[in-house]
Amino acid sequence: MKSKGIIRRVDELGRVALPIEIRRIFNIKEKAPVKIHINENEDKVILKKNRHLLECMITGEISLQNRLYSGGIVLSTRGAEILFHALKNN
Repeated sequence: MKSKGIIRRVDELGRVALPIEIRRIFNIKEKAPVKIHINENEDKVILKKNRHLLECMITGEISLQNRLYSGGIVLSTRGAEILFHALKNN
């Protein structure tokens, strides 16, 4: 991936908005958790997409009600229904 430089201003509450282009590249959805790391030696703030253990692979829903299936597949109730209907129709 090419290195991209985008300048954003920090608002009065200390927030920085992630540009839509970056969110699309990394598939970061609204309200998705993001880890913030600080590298003081290099004067860097690093954001990492947090892949939650209970995130549905179909819908992206994060819930304690989601189920873990063999092969590491995590599905919400809605995600399981979507997958079931897709497999049934094929």
